[in-house]
Formats: sequence, structure tokens, C-alpha cells
Amino acid sequence: MEAVQTTALGRSRDLAFAGGVVAILAILFLPIPPLLIDMGLALSVAMSVLILMVALWIQKPLEFSAFPTVLLIATLLRLALSIASTRLILSDGHKGIDAAGHVISGFSQFVMSGDFVIGIVVFIILITVNFLVITKGATRIAEVGARFTLDAIPGKQMAIDADLSAGLIDEKEAQHRRRELEEESAFFGSMDGASKFVRGEAVASLITIAVNIFGGIIIGVTRHGMPLSKAADVFTQLSVGDGLVSQIPALVVSLAAGLLVSKGGTRGQAQQAVLDQLGAYPRALMVASALMLVFAIMPGLPMIPFLVLGGCMGFIAYAIPKQRADQEAKVKTKLAEEQQKNLLESRDSVKESLKLAEIEVCLGKHLASYLASSHGDLAHRVSKMRKKFAQDYGFVLPDVKLSDSLMIPPKSYQIKIHGTVVATQEIRPGDLLVVLGDGPMPDVPGDEVREPAFGMKSLWISDVYVNEIKRQGFTAVDGASVLLTHLSEVIRNNLPQLLSYKDVRNLLDGLDSEYKRLLDDICPSQISYSGLQAVLKLLLAERVSIRNLSLILEAIAEIAPHARRAEQLVEHVRVRIAQQICGDLAEGGALNVLRLGNKWDIAFHQSLKRDAKGDVVEFDIDPRLVEQFGTEASEAIKARMGQVQSFAIVTAPDARPYVRMIIERMFSSLPVLSHLEIARGVEVNALGTIS
Repeated sequence: MEAVQTTALGRSRDLAFAGGVVAILAILFLPIPPLLIDMGLALSVAMSVLILMVALWIQKPLEFSAFPTVLLIATLLRLALSIASTRLILSDGHKGIDAAGHVISGFSQFVMSGDFVIGIVVFIILITVNFLVITKGATRIAEVGARFTLDAIPGKQMAIDADLSAGLIDEKEAQHRRRELEEESAFFGSMDGASKFVRGEAVASLITIAVNIFGGIIIGVTRHGMPLSKAADVFTQLSVGDGLVSQIPALVVSLAAGLLVSKGGTRGQAQQAVLDQLGAYPRALMVASALMLVFAIMPGLPMIPFLVLGGCMGFIAYAIPKQRADQEAKVKTKLAEEQQKNLLESRDSVKESLKLAEIEVCLGKHLASYLASSHGDLAHRVSKMRKKFAQDYGFVLPDVKLSDSLMIPPKSYQIKIHGTVVATQEIRPGDLLVVLGDGPMPDVPGDEVREPAFGMKSLWISDVYVNEIKRQGFTAVDGASVLLTHLSEVIRNNLPQLLSYKDVRNLLDGLDSEYKRLLDDICPSQISYSGLQAVLKLLLAERVSIRNLSLILEAIAEIAPHARRAEQLVEHVRVRIAQQICGDLAEGGALNVLRLGNKWDIAFHQSLKRDAKGDVVEFDIDPRLVEQFGTEASEAIKARMGQVQSFAIVTAPDARPYVRMIIERMFSSLPVLSHLEIARGVEVNALGTIS
């Protein structure tokens, strides 16, 4: 489908290009109304500015190798318009200075200030500059450049053959370089001839202006009965204005020729080179559009032609980057599909490389070298950490893979979960980190940073200040401890992802025989094994240990016949293991709690929508209340963090999951309990309310 559209677009461009050339030729023979003359002259000016902007901004010479063709078309357009304007001047000049269109009259008034003597002087100067300075110099440079290029071709050809023989390039690259040599030599030859177009046009302009002046005076006096002075004034202004409108674009194009004369050539269809290269620089189109808009507001110049051209160029300049972005996106998508296809085809051969470590710590070059001497100690500490996690949360963590990579900064490390980078941090080998929190700064030099695990304010110091730090009452930790603490916190935040189906089956296989019978009663008749895994994941997501798996199974067996959703099962399980939850959160034998005030208890209660059975089916709360609750809760929580080491928020049982949903976005590790989860006999220390 895309190929058909591309072919149709190419054909339409072929027809448009050919039609434009035919239209230029038609101007030579057919009478043209003044409005079309205005449009044609405005197009000539816009095209010359665009050519100059492209010549200024190209990166390589061959990017505008179609310049000789563009120059020929632009010259032909100016000559055709000059002939058409001559026809109008001679036939309708007696009607006034607007006979040949508003552009010519505008230039005659604006440039000449109504005095044709000034116009003649300016016209002669422009002809002189264009003919004797720019064009002649560009022609000479083109001749010398073509000569040296042709002389250098044998040596460059031998260099290409030598590189090909030495294996530095392949045959395709050699062909490409040979083609560039041919295009470069062809370009200089073309530019040598193309400069003659401008020289010839200058001579033609002189002849045309002379014919217009003398022919117009004769026609005006003999056929229309105009006084000689008036005929001389009108036809001279029209003729000089026509010459200025032609010579100003010619001068701009000649300047572009001088800039491009030392650049290369190209092959292919002329229309493809011209249209693609003229539209390849949106900035050039934008500058040309801005200049056309300036011309549109100039006094004495017609607004419509320049305004239309400026708007069109601006729109094209805006649309081209989007079109390119779409094309690049399509190319990238196609490449990605091809890569995916190749990957699937070679899947069997790279099967081993597709295995990902569930937990991986990737070290930078310098950091790996620093930890190399203590690599065994680091591995031992990681092993102890895994044992501690197993005791705390009731399942064995996957092995932690330690690796190094040159793809990450030398002093940085990455923590990956299932192959995905979830944390990246930089530490300083040999230095020590002092964790400050909200406390004062020590009186030693260092760099203030954020501790990676909890984001607390910290200070990196040199190890030479360790005694001074201890004397001031601060504690410093080494880089390995910082890494392990960060790894420990990342693992806690990703416990649900680390509990695989395989781990769940291993845990269930390790149960006593009586609990295996209980498991057979409920699985899979009332809950599937994947549903059981989902319940355990939801518990771990709130850092609730699943070490008491037997109690969890009993709680699930009680509620499974009456509830199917994992969230409902979890809430019942939490109530059954309330003693464990409170014991893990208690500090000094007491459970510190922060309650929701009556205002928020009522607000959350009213937001719960229930079905006929009384089950919560929807949580519908005003977003403004959510924002207000988040603000008040954040203030209350931050105020209590400095008072106690750990505490929990307590709310109503039905609202607990939704309060947790809001709180976890601000304080991911802060537990949220319901009143039913406070176990009997637990001492409660109320820190206040959120209200």
C-alpha cells in the first residue's frame, strides 16, 4: 500500500514539475494579465531568496548539486516574465504606471522614488555588480575548480582502489566514492556553463529595457497621442521598474552561485533533485516566508501575492519536520519489526543469553575494582541479607548476581529486577557517607548528597576525617554498606515481583501434611494457585510477612467460599494475622498509631458505594477531598516522623485499602492498619489524628 502511494506521489510530482516548465514556456507566447504577472514576479523573488538560503545552510556541496538546473529554470522564468511584461508595457503602457502590474509599479515607486533617473542609475549598478563582479568571479572559480578536480581524479581513484585492496572499505563503499568523484567533476563543468546564463540574462535585460523605453515612447506618441515628455516618463518608469524586478532576483541567485561554485554534483531526475533539495531545509523556507510577509506589508507593494507565498512557505516549513518525523518513525518501526523477526528466528541459538537474573547488581569499572578486594566479603554480606529477608518475610529471595559493566559510569552501580534497571546511584570508592537527616552539618569538608535508600540528606567525606566525625558524634559508613542498604530497600519495594509462582509452590510443598490436606480442599475448587499467589503478593506489597503461611491458609479457607476477589481475601487474612502485624510494627512493646479524625472517617465512609449485599463496589470521592487529605496527612506524618522511629495510620476496615492507596504515593513504606487489625492486648500509643 505504501509503495503504491509513493509511486502515485512521484508521478504527481513529475506532472507538476513538467507542468510548471510548460507554463513558463507558455508565458513567452501567450498574453498574461497583470495579476498573473504580479504572482510570477513575486514567485521569482521568493525563489531567489529560497535558493540563497539553501546555499547558505547546506552541509555538503553535493546536497545542492541541482543548482545549475534551478538556475536555468529561474533564469527562464525571469526572461519569460520580462517578455510578458514587455508585451504589457508596449500595449497598455499609455494607461499609466500600473499597466504592467502592481509589482513593477511598486518597485518603480519604492526603489526609484518616482524618479526614473534614480531607477536607471540603480539598474546600471545592479547590472555592473552582477555582470562584472559576482558572475565573472564565480565563472573563474568554476573553471579553475573544474580543472583541478579533473586533474585530481586519477589520484583519488588510485586511493579508492588502494583502500579497497587493503580491506578498509568494501565494494559498495568504493562504488559510492567513485560516484561522488564523477558527480563532483560534472558539477564544476555544469557550474562553468550555468554562470553564462546570468551573464546572458544581464545583456538581455539591457536590450529589453532599451526596447521598452524607445519602443514605448514611439508607440505612445504615434498611436496613442501621448505628449513626448509624458510618454518618456511613463515608459521609462515602467521599463526600469521591470528591469529592477528582474535584476534583484538575478543578483541574489548569482550570489548563491558564487557560494555553491566550489561544491559537488548529483545524478537523478532534475525534478527530484530540485524539489527534494529546495524543501529539505525548513529554516530556509521559514526565512523566505518571513521575507515574503515583510514584502506584503511594504507600502506600494501588493499584499496578496507576497502574503499567499509567505503563508504557503511557512506552512510547508512547519509541515516538513512533521512529515520527516513520521517517516523516521515508520523507518524505526520497520527496523524494530525486522530486528524482532530476526530475534525470533535466532531464538534457539541465543536461548541461554535470554535468561535474566531476578536480582542483579551491576557495578561500574572503578567501583568494581574498588570492591574486588572485598568481593568475597560483599558476597557474604549479600548472603546474610538474603537469610534475614527469609526470616522476616517468609520466602527465600532469588540469588543476587554481582556483575560489572563498561556501559555504566565508572563509579556508579545499577540494581536490576528481572533485567530492568530500577535504581541507579553513584558512590565514591574510598570515601565515607555521613547520614545527617534533618540534623546539623558536621564541621568537616564534604559534598552534600541524598542517601540513595531513603533520600535523606547526607555528606560524602574523605576517610581522613573519620576520627573527627566520630568525635563530633556522627556515624560514617563505607560505600559497600551504602550499596547493600540501597539494595535492601529496593528489594523491600519489589517483594511482590520477586515472589514467583515457583516460590509459592515450593512454600506449599514444604507445609505439614495436615495443611497439605487443607490446601487440597480449597485449591483449586475455591481458589486457584495463581489466586493464592496474588493474595501473598498483595500482603508483601504492604511489607506484611508471609512466614506464618499456615495461618494465612486457614484464613483463606474461612473466607474463600464467600469471597472471590483477592483484595477481599487479603483484608480477612490481615485481621487473622493481626498479632503478627502489630508485633512487627511495635516499638518498645507499644504500637504507635496516627488516627484519622472524625472528618476524614465520615468522608471516606460516605465515599464507599455498596451493593445489595453490603459489599463495597466503588470508591467515589471528590478529587478535591483527595488533594486536601493528602496535604493534611503529609503534614501530620512529617510532624510525627521525628518523634518516633515507626508508627502506623489507623482507619476504618472498609476504608483501609483506599486510605492506603493515597498514602503509599507519598510514603510508600508507611503501614496503614484498620481498627480490626490491632490485636488484643497490644499497647497502643496514640500520636494524634489527621484532621
